[in-house]
Amino acid sequence: MTYMCNPINMEYKYQYTDSRGLNVTYREAADPSMILFKGQYYLFPSMTAGFLVSDNLTDWTFHPLKDVPVYDYAPDVRVIGEYIYFSASSKAKNCSFYRSKDPINGSFEEIEGTFPFWDPNLFLDDDGRVYFYWGCSNVTPLYGVELNPENMQPIGEPIALVQSNIAVIGYERNGENHVPRPPKEVEEMVKNHVKMNPGATEEFLQIIRKSLGNVDPYIEGAWMDKHNGKYYLQYSAPGTQYNVYADGVYISDNPLGPFTLAKNNPYSYKPGGFLPGAGHGSTMEDKHGNVWHSSTMRVSVNHIFERRIGLWPAGFDQDGELFCNQRYGDWPFQIDQAALNPWNNPEWMLLSYRKPAKASSFEEGKDASKATNENVQTWWKAASNRSGEWFEVDLKQVCDVRAVQINFADDQLNLPLPEGATLQQVGQIQRYLDERKHVTRWLLEGSVDGTEYFVMEDKSEADTDLPHDLVVKEGGVKARYIRCTVKELPFNQNACISGLRVFGIGEGELPKRVTGVQTKLLSELDLSVTWDNDDAVGYNVLWGFTPDKLYHSHMVFGVNQLTIGALIKGEPVYVRVDSFNEVGITEGEVRKAVE
Repeated sequence: MTYMCNPINMEYKYQYTDSRGLNVTYREAADPSMILFKGQYYLFPSMTAGFLVSDNLTDWTFHPLKDVPVYDYAPDVRVIGEYIYFSASSKAKNCSFYRSKDPINGSFEEIEGTFPFWDPNLFLDDDGRVYFYWGCSNVTPLYGVELNPENMQPIGEPIALVQSNIAVIGYERNGENHVPRPPKEVEEMVKNHVKMNPGATEEFLQIIRKSLGNVDPYIEGAWMDKHNGKYYLQYSAPGTQYNVYADGVYISDNPLGPFTLAKNNPYSYKPGGFLPGAGHGSTMEDKHGNVWHSSTMRVSVNHIFERRIGLWPAGFDQDGELFCNQRYGDWPFQIDQAALNPWNNPEWMLLSYRKPAKASSFEEGKDASKATNENVQTWWKAASNRSGEWFEVDLKQVCDVRAVQINFADDQLNLPLPEGATLQQVGQIQRYLDERKHVTRWLLEGSVDGTEYFVMEDKSEADTDLPHDLVVKEGGVKARYIRCTVKELPFNQNACISGLRVFGIGEGELPKRVTGVQTKLLSELDLSVTWDNDDAVGYNVLWGFTPDKLYHSHMVFGVNQLTIGALIKGEPVYVRVDSFNEVGITEGEVRKAVE
């Protein structure tokens, strides 16, 4: 058996950017296209300068990309016959298609393009006809057109397919939790940019203001699937920098529409938990008939495009509704090489939330507590960059520990461009992808008494750079104290850990069933849900358009209120509030919230 814990455990590449005086170094991978090709899984993310291959969806091997534009965003890959077809985004030039029978050992041949596009997606229908979808804008819609498979040139004129509709579709609205930023907050964020990058030009600051304060959502990231004769056109909104970045879906009897908004929307939506975001992705059936959805997760601290890749079980229900299970979407889960139940609850519970923590040293405002608060946007930062700085969490009792996820962060790595490197122009930004070898090395130990320690995992000599590494102890180990000693990091930077997350089986009783649930419709698109406080570690608020299709979820900690801003005007809403602690999950009662 193998396990994974989002984000996908892979080497996320660093890049250097220069956007009109704003220089930032950060990790990024996003916009994943995942396919099954000749018995193996291929994952193509943006800004990776390569692709990853796996036999089991948990262990990924990196391969560099050759003969394709690796600096163009949102790479799309599809299988047509014996080939993988590749395309990527550019608005400044005609975009070509590339194909290869052997991407690992061979090369790609170019099929010259005839028009520019952004966020492409190719689709092969059952009858052999080929269709193409694209679009990424807060002004223009998603488009579709049929292509001639011989030369990949359009047959006919493009057809507008999906346009934003924020008066009806709540999840398309911009802002954290779908709440636009007020002008005062925008100006404060601009001032912070100036502090971090005093050389930023006024022209670029105006671009930042417009981006941060814009209420028009981006409609982007098309992906097409076919199921039982129906066409499922998937798309993302409202913006990659928000916790509510999601994938919605329209359905049609025809590959070029007209399309109707599906009842279950957004079908991929993860606004809560440690690492939020679940937009701009792809949907794939594996070798065992299971459906998986991969998409983009949000960090967005050092740069709005500081992103990661997530993977979740998905599927089509008996009524043809596309769904994705993200209820505990960044907790460890098992992937067997067999047919799976996409709605399985996690085997292991979170043990480390708000537990006492200490460290060898810390910078002011970035103490050890920042690594146990289930927030990827805060972190413990050591006061020095010397090898041997450590972080430790006290679980407060001896626990049955089954997994530890170690999440490293980067803190304002505004580094000079490597010698001999050349920036590449991508839209309005110049960037350089760092393909040099980096390593992340550490020692993970456990202890029952805080005096005698045993080794849980030793990566002191690792030749990998995995900033979201997962240590699994399937049989369990008894420990109260979990300590990570940092040995070496890229660029010799100070150790930063955004989450040392411990999972296992706690002792005691299940949490009480949630009581006092109240719902109130704040607008046609916003629903307030409140409940009584109790001693649970956290809550999952579930909702859906029928009582047996509670496909949406939002995990929260330390609060007993949530505003759901993802409603669709006129649709009924049913709600259930589940509680969880270190022992397990107690389901709440389903109640009708909107007629």
